[in-house]
Amino acid sequence: MKSEYELSIKDYIAILKDRAWLLGIVMVVVLAATVGVAISVPPIYQSTGTILVESQQISPDLVSAGNNTFADERIEVIRQRVMTRENLLRIIDKYRLFADRGSFSESDKIEQMRSAIAVATLSTYVKGRGEATVAFTVSYEDKHADVAKEVADELVSLFLNENMKQRTERATETTEFLTQEANKLGAELASLENQLADFKQAHANALPENQQLRMSMLSRSELEFREVDRDYKAAQEELRYLELELSAANSGAATAPANGRPAAADPQDLPSLKAEYARLLTRYTEAHPDVVAIKRKIDVLQASGEKGIAAAAAGNLDAARVRTKMAAAQSRIASLAEQKRQLTSKMEAYEADILEAPQVERGLVTLMRDHDNARKKYEEIRNKEMGAKITESLEQENKAERFVLLEPPLLPEKPVKPNRKKIVALGLVLAPAAGGGLVMLLEMLNQRVRGVGALESVLGRRVLVAVPYIQTKADKARRKRLVSLLIGAALLLVAILLVVVHMFYMPLDLLLFKAMARFE
Repeated sequence: MKSEYELSIKDYIAILKDRAWLLGIVMVVVLAATVGVAISVPPIYQSTGTILVESQQISPDLVSAGNNTFADERIEVIRQRVMTRENLLRIIDKYRLFADRGSFSESDKIEQMRSAIAVATLSTYVKGRGEATVAFTVSYEDKHADVAKEVADELVSLFLNENMKQRTERATETTEFLTQEANKLGAELASLENQLADFKQAHANALPENQQLRMSMLSRSELEFREVDRDYKAAQEELRYLELELSAANSGAATAPANGRPAAADPQDLPSLKAEYARLLTRYTEAHPDVVAIKRKIDVLQASGEKGIAAAAAGNLDAARVRTKMAAAQSRIASLAEQKRQLTSKMEAYEADILEAPQVERGLVTLMRDHDNARKKYEEIRNKEMGAKITESLEQENKAERFVLLEPPLLPEKPVKPNRKKIVALGLVLAPAAGGGLVMLLEMLNQRVRGVGALESVLGRRVLVAVPYIQTKADKARRKRLVSLLIGAALLLVAILLVVVHMFYMPLDLLLFKAMARFE
C-alpha cells in the first residue's frame, strides 16, 4: 500500500466490523484482569494519630522560654530519633511484623517499616506570623487493622516521650553550658578586678581621678614653699643682724674699763701703787704729801676699776642674750631649710605624678575597657543562665510548648489501599485502548487492500467497475455467531460492571432506591 493513500471513515468502520470479535475479546480480558487485580490485591489498613503542638501555658510576656524552635524542624528531629534502627527492630519484634516474609533481612524489614510510617504536618495561617504548624499526624499501614492501630499507638507514644525527653535534655544541657560559661567569665572578671585593683594601688598617686587634687596640692605646696622661703630669708637677715649686734656687744665689753680709768693710770699699776703706798708708810706718816697722793691715786684707780667690772659684766650679759637669739635664729633657719627640702621633694613628687598621669590613664583605660566588656558578658551570660533555668523549670513542669495527643489512633474500619475503584476505572480506560491498539497493530502488519481507492493507489490506474462482496450462507451464519458473541460479551461486561459497582461503590439495591428517589 502506498503512503499517499489515506484510509477513510468507511475504511475504519470496515476494519472495526472485521475485527469486532477481537476487539470485544481484548476488552473483556483486560477488564476482567483489572477487576481480578482489584479484587485479589490484599487490603492495607492505616491507623492515624494526631498530635497538637500546644503553645506555652504561661504568657511569654511574663516568662520567655528559650527552648523554642520551628515546629517543622523539631518534628523532623524527633522523627529521625524515633525511626532509629533500634526502635524499629524493637517494634518489629514486639508485634511480630513481617513474620510471613521469612526471606526478609533486618535491613529489608526496617526499610519496609519506614515506608509504612508516614508523618505529615498540618499547617494553618496565623495573622501577623504567616503559616505556622499547629499539629501533625503519625500513621502506620499494615495488612491487619488491629496491628496498624497498635503500632500507631506505639509510634505516637514514642513521639510524645521523645519530645519531652529532647526538650528536657536540651534545657538541662543549655543550663549546664551557660553555668560553665558564667563561671569561666566570673573567674576572668575576678582576675581583671584584681589586676585593676593592683594597678590602682601601684599608681595610686597618678590616677586620673586624683589629677585635680594633685594640681591643687602642688599649688598649695608651691604657696607654702614661697612662705617658707620668705621666712627663711627673714631668718637669715635676722641672723646677720644678731651677728652685728653680737659684735657690737663684744666690742662694748672690751672698751668699757678703758673709758672709765684716768688717762695716766692703768688698772695694771694698782698693785704697784699699793706696794709703793706700803713702802712709803714705812717711811712716812699718812699725812705725808707723797703718801696722801699715792693714797688718792689708789682710791681713784679702785673706783674706776669697779665701774669697768660692772660695765664688762653688762656687756657679757647682752652678748649672751644675743647669742641665745642667734642660736634660736639658726635653729629656725635649719628648720625652715628642712621644710624647704621637704616641700621641694613633695612638689617634685607631685610633678612626677602629674607627668605620669597620661600613661597611667592609658593603662587604666585599657584595663577598665577589658573589665567592662567582661562584666557585660558576665551579666549577659548570667541573664541567659537565669532564662535557661526558667526554661528548664517550665519543661520539667510541662508548662512550656509541648506535644498533646489530640486524637489517638483508632481501629481502621476500611482499608486505604488499594483504591479498587481507581483500578476498575483504569481497566475501563485500558480495555478499549488495548483492543484498539491491538487492532491497529494487526492492520499495520496486514497487507490487505481495502476499497476502490486503495486498489487505484496500488495499481496506479482507474477502476472502472467494482463488484460488491456477495455474502454466502456461511458468511451470514458466521455473522450471526459474531453478533451473538458480541451480545454475550456486552452482557458479560455489563454484569462485571454491576458486580464492580455493587462491591466497590454502592450496593445495587441502595443505588436503585436512590435513582428512584431522584425521579420521583
